[in-house]
Amino acid sequence: MRYLTVSGTAGAVPELTVSPLVERSGLRVAGEVGLTTHSVWERALERAVREDQDVYYLELSSVTFVDVAGAGALAAAAQQLGDGRRIVLDRPPDTLQRVLEMFWPDLSAIEVSMS
Repeated sequence: MRYLTVSGTAGAVPELTVSPLVERSGLRVAGEVGLTTHSVWERALERAVREDQDVYYLELSSVTFVDVAGAGALAAAAQQLGDGRRIVLDRPPDTLQRVLEMFWPDLSAIEVSMS
């Protein structure tokens, strides 16, 4: 399978960058969550589970794609959180929100914020 970047260059590999949020506990994520970036995504989710915060933010406004396996990894991470803890997805891609609602409709450890 070949990937195309925005510029239309064939063969480019999708990227996923992760950086800490300055103003609150969490991470800013940018790029695509797919086969070649799952390890980066899973490490970010492991960090969310390890942190001892009631609310952990994932700022996803610059994420353009999350495949079903990436959504599943997010759901699995949320299920590992202790009682009362949650992951807040700040401006996730619409498709991620729909997949979560379809396959994990009662997962209260994930909250979606569109503001």
